[in-house]
Amino acid sequence: MTAVTARAHTNIALVKYWGKADTELMLPQTSSLSLTLDQFYTDTTVSFDDSLTSDDVVINDQRLAPAASVKVSHVLDLVRQQSGETRFAHVASMNHVPTSAGLASSASAFAALAGAASRAAGLNQSRTELSRLARRGSGSATRSIFGGFVKWQAGTDDASSVAIPIQEDVTWPIAMVALVLDPHHKKVSSTQGMQSSVTTSPYYPAWKQVVAEDLAAITPAILAQDFTTTGEILEANAMRMHALTLSANPPYSYFNGETLAAIATVQALRDSGIACYYTLDAGPNLKVFCQEKDLGAVTTRLASQFSADQVIVAHPGPGIAFL
Repeated sequence: MTAVTARAHTNIALVKYWGKADTELMLPQTSSLSLTLDQFYTDTTVSFDDSLTSDDVVINDQRLAPAASVKVSHVLDLVRQQSGETRFAHVASMNHVPTSAGLASSASAFAALAGAASRAAGLNQSRTELSRLARRGSGSATRSIFGGFVKWQAGTDDASSVAIPIQEDVTWPIAMVALVLDPHHKKVSSTQGMQSSVTTSPYYPAWKQVVAEDLAAITPAILAQDFTTTGEILEANAMRMHALTLSANPPYSYFNGETLAAIATVQALRDSGIACYYTLDAGPNLKVFCQEKDLGAVTTRLASQFSADQVIVAHPGPGIAFL
């Protein structure tokens, strides 16, 4: 019984994916682009054991009931199909991320699971193959296989929907400050929210066009280390994604009062000459994109308005690693 442990980091989408084209294969409606972060990660250990009669899944020291571990077993089933492994697995996962709070805990969790399970089953998969496998657990996990700036190509089928690194070795002195305003579970899951926006928002066709334009503009800006252009695009893209939640039927929002206050703080910082831009995924928690030289000013202002323990500084992070 060989146990393998993998570590994968979360990512924050700078150009979002919001909506699935195929829920079974987890194919997205659009491509997307993200930055892997060093501060938030998941360590997952997998071993296959012939004494088990079902998969044994423990997350953050809590054993999951079979009904709660369906997504995990789905990825394990894919590994079993690919490897010929017939045994059930022990899975022990520690999430160093607030779960389901818009900080992409599922991205690091399923990327780490894909890596550890594949190795434990004797597969020696490329990172592209791991990216494809991780996607089947959580769409954004496809990007967490790689470090730095990563593009998830939407593709048209299982083979073509994979992530590719844009720039893994990030020498650009940038930071992403996470402001954790509410670490609890979301009332509307990402899956529910996406489906509602795709099927009921009259603006969804325009969103797909916006994403294509934003991807075309942000990639050269990143490679040129053009901070202003990158920041303007990631901020506008986030707000346009959230416009899809407000324009769905029935409308819903991931913002709370503190989210709006934090947005105003970032705008005030910018007005005072501190260049910074915000983004946020499906949750109330802001991430503030800034340059290293302005990091002190940004964190001081956020800590004074909220509290120091809500402010977490992250930098570009690495791709999957085996421990």
